[in-house]
Amino acid sequence: MADKEITAGLEDYLEAIYIAKGKNNTVKGIDIARMLNISRASVSEALSKLVSKELITYESYGTISFTPAGQKEAKKVYETHNTLKSFFQTVLNINPEEASENACKIEHIISKNVLSEIKDFTNYCNNNPEIIDKYRQRKEQYEHLSDRKIFGSAPSNIKTE
Repeated sequence: MADKEITAGLEDYLEAIYIAKGKNNTVKGIDIARMLNISRASVSEALSKLVSKELITYESYGTISFTPAGQKEAKKVYETHNTLKSFFQTVLNINPEEASENACKIEHIISKNVLSEIKDFTNYCNNNPEIIDKYRQRKEQYEHLSDRKIFGSAPSNIKTE
């Protein structure tokens, strides 16, 4: 691979291709443009960059295929997104749209270690729903006490007003 650095934007394209291929094995640039609601020219430019990084194979107006490295990278981005979205929805009770939007932003910068901890904690919460219930009940008790929706009070050396 000529340049191993993959920008957040290119990761988004890989993820979009991965999702599109899951729905329909044959994916073209126009499909990605429609899916992302962007111009065909922008998609063509991004696809050219992915080809140069040896992550996909593609010729103008042809179908898009992953290289083994591209398939691996796309799957990683997709799984990271879903792990974060699941955490936001399941544990933090964030609505699906906001959860997905934030997952998309964070998926590009999160470390493997933090992602692994989030995944483990989400799985733990899924297997122990009483943990989430207790958290939400406790949160409700404290929400009326503070505009900042924090548990407990600020340390005495920090002014809150």
